[in-house]
Amino acid sequence: MQRWVIGALLALATLLGGMLYLIGLNATDPVEVRRALGMARMVTGLLLVWVWLGGAVMWRFRQDIAAWVGGIPLQWQVKFVLFATVLAGAEEAVTVSMTNLAPVFGSRIGEAYITASTNWLDVVAFHSVVVFVPFFIAMALLLTRWSFSPFVVFVSFGVVGTVAEAVFAGNPGVVLMFPIWVFVYGLMVWLPACSLPPERGARPAGLAVVLMLPVANFALALPMVVPVVWLIAVVLRHPSIDFAP
Repeated sequence: MQRWVIGALLALATLLGGMLYLIGLNATDPVEVRRALGMARMVTGLLLVWVWLGGAVMWRFRQDIAAWVGGIPLQWQVKFVLFATVLAGAEEAVTVSMTNLAPVFGSRIGEAYITASTNWLDVVAFHSVVVFVPFFIAMALLLTRWSFSPFVVFVSFGVVGTVAEAVFAGNPGVVLMFPIWVFVYGLMVWLPACSLPPERGARPAGLAVVLMLPVANFALALPMVVPVVWLIAVVLRHPSIDFAP
C-alpha cells in the first residue's frame, strides 16, 4: 500500500510540474512567460535531482546508511536532528542551484526563483533550515514517546512542510502542491527515521496519534520557531527575500 501511495504521489508531483509549463505557455506578457517557464524548469530540476535521484539513492542504500548512523556514538535523538539538518541543507543546495541556473532556464536571476536568495549559506542560515530545525527537534521528541513507521514520518512531515509553505507564503493555494512538498520535506526525515533504533522504549502509535502527528509537530515546534523568526526579522532585520518585487 505504501508503494502505491508513493507511486501516486510521484505521478501527481510530475503532473503538477507539467502544469507549470502550461501556465507559462498560456501567458502573454514576455516577462511572465520567462518567469513561469523558468520556475517550471526549476521545479523539474528539483524533482529530478532531489526526488527521483535523491530518493532512489536513499531507498537503495537505506539499510547501509541506517547501520552506519546506528554506529555513531551519540544519542539517537541528536543523530536524528543532525541527520535531518544535513539532508535539509542538501535539499537547499539543489534548490539554490536551480535558482542560480535561471539564465540557463531562459529567465533572469530574480525573475524566476524557488529560494529566497542565490546564496546557499544565506538561505540555510536566515530563511529555511534554521526554521526547519525546531520541527526536527519536535519530531525527535514525538518519536521518543511513540513509534511511527518511516512512511508515517515521511507523510506527516510532508504535511507540516506544506502547511508551513502556505503560511509563510500567505497563499492557501500552495496546499495544492502537496504532492511535491511531501517529497521535498518528507525526504529530509524519512532516512533519519529509517535509522532509529528499533528498541528505544517508544509505545506503538494508534490511528488517532498518527493523524495528530502533524498537529503535535507544529505545537511543539512553534515555541522554538517564533523566537528564531523574531531574531532574524526584527533584531537582525534580514529581508525575507533577496530579490526585488
